[in-house]
Order: sequence, then structure tokens, then C-alpha cells
Amino acid sequence: MTTLLAGDIGGTKTLLSLYTSGVQGLELLVSERYPSAAWEGLGPMVRHFLTSVDPAQRLRPAAACFAVAGPVQAGQARLTNLPWLLSEAELVQACAIPTVELVNDFAVLIYGLPYLEPSQLAHVRDGSAIADAPLLVLGAGTGLGVAMGIPTAQGLRAVASEAAHGSFAPRTPAEWRLHQWLQADLGVDRLSIERVVSGTGLGHVARWLLAERDPEGSHRLRDEAESWANPSRDRGGADLPAAVAAAAADRDPLAVEALALWLGAYGAVVGDLALACLSRGGIWLAGGTAAKLLDGLRSKEFITAFLAKGRLQVALEAIPIQAITDPSVGPFSAACRARMLVT
Repeated sequence: MTTLLAGDIGGTKTLLSLYTSGVQGLELLVSERYPSAAWEGLGPMVRHFLTSVDPAQRLRPAAACFAVAGPVQAGQARLTNLPWLLSEAELVQACAIPTVELVNDFAVLIYGLPYLEPSQLAHVRDGSAIADAPLLVLGAGTGLGVAMGIPTAQGLRAVASEAAHGSFAPRTPAEWRLHQWLQADLGVDRLSIERVVSGTGLGHVARWLLAERDPEGSHRLRDEAESWANPSRDRGGADLPAAVAAAAADRDPLAVEALALWLGAYGAVVGDLALACLSRGGIWLAGGTAAKLLDGLRSKEFITAFLAKGRLQVALEAIPIQAITDPSVGPFSAACRARMLVT
């Protein structure tokens, strides 16, 4: 029986989990959530976690994998929203764990894909996957995560990507007006894909439509939008993307239009990236919106935009799409990767 440490490191919270690996697969022993900013670094947090575990379960991990939001280079990662510079070599010493690996938080999902149960997934679109072809994982949450998986003789190899920071390419007059408005509103010289295609992006789409269609400020989403766009004025924790989704479910016309535009932009980006890596092995949609907007991902707005690639539509028609609906897939995938490090 091998003990493994899995971590999901974020600017707000860090989730640490201990797993055991045996003939029955991975089994979760214990998991703890920490406020990231309350700690001076990951090393002290890990040491605290390992010493606080019940003595009956206190086994020294043989390997650890930590998923981090951002690029990992030469075994190091600097977190955007924390003053932490993470180093694999320093964590080996600080935590007394023989093998430590830092992995981008979406790239790590690639390692969990072969072990997901049907209950952790939801069908989006039929297709016929090719076993030895590349895979694609995308996730629209606060931002947009992207990673590819390449089959090898040793199993899947994850390839991290910052494709979400490519330039957003408007396809329609409405998307062009959104592009122009949002570029001016945010004060940026260029508009990245994730400014639109993300959970945050759904909020921006709604704000643009409110500015264009509701200049008098009478719409039900107006107060939520103003609080969300100006956090210093917000006292109730405004969540405009969630409010837009709820209003669309109630058939509010502006919210329905915002969600439809967002789904079209998302579908188009998924199609573009599927062509970029020829992900005939399948596409998995993750992130916070995967389970919450599952019906939207199955809609004609998303699927039509995904396929609308002119002469190359035929290259996408056979690719299956699934949604990852399990919110704990990050730590589980990190544990899958940690297991690979000792086998």
C-alpha cells in the first residue's frame, strides 16, 4: 500500500488530500482545506497537514503532486494571487517527500481521465474516439483552462497550454460590438479569449447587453451587474454569471440572449482548439460551468458553433464531447499523477 499526497493550490484556498494506492485503486484517506493567504508558503502548510492527520493514518507519502493555476517552468511556479514561488526541489526538502511534481491545474486533469467513473461524467455529444489520438480538456470557470493529452506507451502525457490567452476573434456583428465595448470598458489593447469564454466572460456579456439594451437601468440584473463590476461597492457577494444563468432559466430575454452568445463563443473556441491539436481522442469540458450549464453545452448554439469550421467541419464531426461534473476531480487527478511518479 502506497501513500500519496495530492494538492490543489489556488490563490484563495488550497486543498490537500492523502490517498492510498493499492490493488483496488485510489482511496481517499483524509482531505483538508486551507486559506492560502494565511500561510507563508506551501511547505509549512504541508507539514502542518501531515502532522495533523490521525496517527492511525499518518503514513509518509511516497510522492506528491500539486496542481497550480498557471504555467510551470523548470520545476517552478509563481502563483498570480499569492506571493509564493513554488519549487519542486525545495518542497522535497521542506516536506521530506522523495518525489514532488508541480503541474498546471488543467494539465493534471489529463492524468485522471482514464480513471473517471461514469458517475463523474455527463454526455454532451456523440462521437467515435480514436484510441491513440490526442485529447483535449477545456474548462470555463473564473478563467479558461486548456490542456492536451498525448497517448504514449507509458500512458497519457499532459501538455499544458495557455491558449486561453490568445486573442478573441469575433465571428458575428454582435460579437464584434461586444469586443469593442469590452476592450474599452476594461482598458486593454487586446482582448483575450478568456475575457469572453469563461464564467467571468458570461458576466461581461451580460454587462454589455445591459449597456446596449437597458440604458435606463431598469432590468432585473442591473444592480447585480453594477455590484459585480465594482467589488468595492458590493456588500452581498454579487455573482453576476450565476444570476445570468438563473435569469436565463426563467426565460428572461436579455439573459437568454447573453447565454446564447456566450455558448456560441465557447463552442467556436472549442472547435478551434480541437482543430489546433486534432483531438480525435475526445474532448472533455471541465471547470465550474460544466455541471451548472450542462443543458447549454448540449444546445444547438454550442454544437453548431463547434462544428462551423467550413471545409474542416468533417474533421470535427466524429469527435465525442463529455463534461466532467465531479468537483473533486482536481485532487483525484493529482493523486493519479502522484501514483505514476512511483510506478
